[in-house]
Amino acid sequence: MEPIKRLEVQKLIDQFANQELYLHLETTNGAYASHVNESFFSAGAYIRNAKVSYEHGKLAGDGPYRIGLKMEFGWIYAEGLTHFEVDELGRLLFAGHGYDGKLAVALELSKTPFE
Repeated sequence: MEPIKRLEVQKLIDQFANQELYLHLETTNGAYASHVNESFFSAGAYIRNAKVSYEHGKLAGDGPYRIGLKMEFGWIYAEGLTHFEVDELGRLLFAGHGYDGKLAVALELSKTPFE
């Protein structure tokens, strides 16, 4: 993965619009560390292989970035994104790494289901 480049990423988001896609969206603030410190409040979200189609998408911010995908009846939104790539399967992948380098958020779009 490489750091997000605004113009390149916006073009990629535009290319995926108005298609039936599979979505993977995951956030965590250290859910697997809560057993070490009982006072640590852990939260996260996970969805995989949800079928979506968005009318348009927007990259915003100065880094870390946020992406909003406007669907017919709502929005998909992820923030804290720092890196991206189009992998060998043509999937558009985004990741947000915290200051410690750990993954905090992932947003991934694919024309085929994730395995």
